[in-house]
Amino acid sequence: MDKVYSFIADESGVRLDKYVGERCPELSRTHAQRLITDGRITVNDHAVKASFKLSIGDRVNVVIPPTAPSPLSAEAIPLNIIYEDDDILVVDKPAGLAVHPAPGHPGHTLVNAILSHLPGLAEISDSLRPGIVHRLDKDTSGVMLVAKNEPARLNLMQQFEVHSVVKTYQVLVKGHLTPEEGIIEASIGRDPRNRKRMAVVNEGREARTRYSVVRYIGGCTLLEVRTETGRTHQIRVHLSAIGYPVLGDATYGVKSDHLSRQFLHACRLGFKLPSSGEYVEFASELPPDLVQALKAIG
Repeated sequence: MDKVYSFIADESGVRLDKYVGERCPELSRTHAQRLITDGRITVNDHAVKASFKLSIGDRVNVVIPPTAPSPLSAEAIPLNIIYEDDDILVVDKPAGLAVHPAPGHPGHTLVNAILSHLPGLAEISDSLRPGIVHRLDKDTSGVMLVAKNEPARLNLMQQFEVHSVVKTYQVLVKGHLTPEEGIIEASIGRDPRNRKRMAVVNEGREARTRYSVVRYIGGCTLLEVRTETGRTHQIRVHLSAIGYPVLGDATYGVKSDHLSRQFLHACRLGFKLPSSGEYVEFASELPPDLVQALKAIG
């Protein structure tokens, strides 16, 4: 059965999608925009755009259809849980595990594993990515954060949008990187020559990566990298662009006899708990395959 809400706007100038998102916590702004496009959210009984600016006294009607059954299935894949409370789950994702289903791998993902641990998560907004507020590449290991309910998801998404989440990685690159500290600022977008890749392009989205050298190992450099934006493949693209490609990265970097995947590990994640606003950080140790690679290279 549809859920139906009706509101009388008490402020002027606010966008419709923003207003509905604030009045209906169960809806993300993206979900609200979809409902507006479908004509399920109206103003004074008229269909309008998501960007429509409300006036005081406007009547906003919201019709939310029942959530479609999730096409995802729970799978008993082991989870390394770092932390859990009523709102969030922090896990240590292994390399080789995709975060969510996509063409080519419809199952055996982190989402399938999480649904086995939290069956009710399938009811949260996006039916294909329930609870997911950020992602790591399939072959990147480390700390990942999952929301267990819709208010927590919206809170965390807002933190990611304003770049207040602290994301730190350990990365091994080919070459002797100097200076020992630096910032890479270069816009990232689809590679015009290969749409499956990302690249530094003038018309791309702003991207900023901060790095510091941990130590030099053979002909390589171990880095601690902090991303201040969250673009697809950002670290791999930026480091390749300045001439220090990630070791083991078959797409943007260089192959290595000591690695079966890219040397990229999400070692720390810091954010504010949705429940209290307290800032917390969670860490993940460098996994055995990367430790072994360092020993072999060094």
